[in-house]
Amino acid sequence: MASQGEDDLVASKTEGFKVGEKKTVEEYAQLDQNDESLNRWKASLGIATGTPLAVDPSDKRRCIIESLALEVEGRSDIVIDLTTPGALESLKSKPFTIKEGAKFRMKAVFRVQHEVLSGLKYLQVVKRKGIRVGKDEEMIGSYPPNTETKPSYEKKFAQDEAPTGMMARGHYEAVSKFIDDDNHDHLKFDWSFDIAKDWK
Repeated sequence: MASQGEDDLVASKTEGFKVGEKKTVEEYAQLDQNDESLNRWKASLGIATGTPLAVDPSDKRRCIIESLALEVEGRSDIVIDLTTPGALESLKSKPFTIKEGAKFRMKAVFRVQHEVLSGLKYLQVVKRKGIRVGKDEEMIGSYPPNTETKPSYEKKFAQDEAPTGMMARGHYEAVSKFIDDDNHDHLKFDWSFDIAKDWK
């Protein structure tokens, strides 16, 4: 069964952009070692710096989303630990509440393994009573595999503001996914939330 918003959940394309040839971390590290600007780019990505994290070779995932959080100034973060069994399933059945007019931002903690991850993006479609009321796309970036000194990455998304007023209050359904330049879905999930007059 297709998830809600399946047709809406497509990343935008930049005209003329072509995904580069896949290379291993070792190939990137050896690439044009005398090119100063390329060496600065590789260093900014953390390529060839630090001891790689030990990973299970049978785990073929390149990107593991470990947790999602909702940050609201002056309140404790609402954190969903995605390493907990059943965490994804409970996102839809147990909605969280956002106070109308509240300013908030999403935060993702993730790990990259095996190879460089190129162009990770977060896509989200929000519906109310079956009608699309919002679509967001956030570029997260490109990352090399994590190291012992950098065991995970954290990305804070752009700040958003919950709608206000009686008409905005109520239940919302959303579908989100993390996708890369190769159109590989790293995580896709349905979730829900309520806009209320006050925090619960």
